[in-house]
Amino acid sequence: MILELDCGNSFIKWRVVSDADGALVVGGIAALAVDLLQDLHNADISTITRCRMVSVRDDVETSALTDVLSGELGVEVLKVIPAKRVAGVVNGYKEQDRLGLDRWLAIIAAYEMCKGPCLIIDLGTAVTIDLVDCNGAHLGGYIAPGLALLRGQLLAHTRRIQYDPALSSVALSDITPGRDTAEGVERGCLIMLRSYVTSQIGIAEDHLGKNFTIYVTGGDAALVADIPRVRCVPDLVFRGLAIACP
Repeated sequence: MILELDCGNSFIKWRVVSDADGALVVGGIAALAVDLLQDLHNADISTITRCRMVSVRDDVETSALTDVLSGELGVEVLKVIPAKRVAGVVNGYKEQDRLGLDRWLAIIAAYEMCKGPCLIIDLGTAVTIDLVDCNGAHLGGYIAPGLALLRGQLLAHTRRIQYDPALSSVALSDITPGRDTAEGVERGCLIMLRSYVTSQIGIAEDHLGKNFTIYVTGGDAALVADIPRVRCVPDLVFRGLAIACP
């Protein structure tokens, strides 16, 4: 069994795949390494033969996590490191180590899937946009606040706009004009997010032409899944991880 880890700033996304064919066995989200180990125990995963990781945390946090996992599981934890070229994709950043490793893996996976020009949109805490041309050259991209950051900034800086967070999902059920504060905020932020994604598709046409593939991933990907031509790939980063650390 292979343990794959995507260590973000707040949580550890993980999954276990078969050593034989890469089929998904189990997966989840953990806050701490000890929680992850408990989740593996609860899932009756007794033997991990390999482990690969991508982390956007600092070196100290990443090393501490690696030490715990390698000690408990008895395997080496392979970590993705910055690179200029992987699987035919050329890193387009002026300083290649400044491109987030999770973004880099999503870019690698997307190009591997379509072998042509593509637009990669990751809707997480931040919204990241990356463009790759037909030759695998990463053209760069954009970074903007995600839905949670848009909402959080509005609530933090506007005294009279407050509501029960439990109303968020209900308010997002459609985008008709809001009839209360929760609906107004949630739907307004949602429209901003969807409009941004749509505008990025238009911008990509200027650089990639008309025929390119659009991949969307990240926790809020479902919010734009109905936009024409969008392909939702929830495990895009994990797919890239398997390519970078085979």
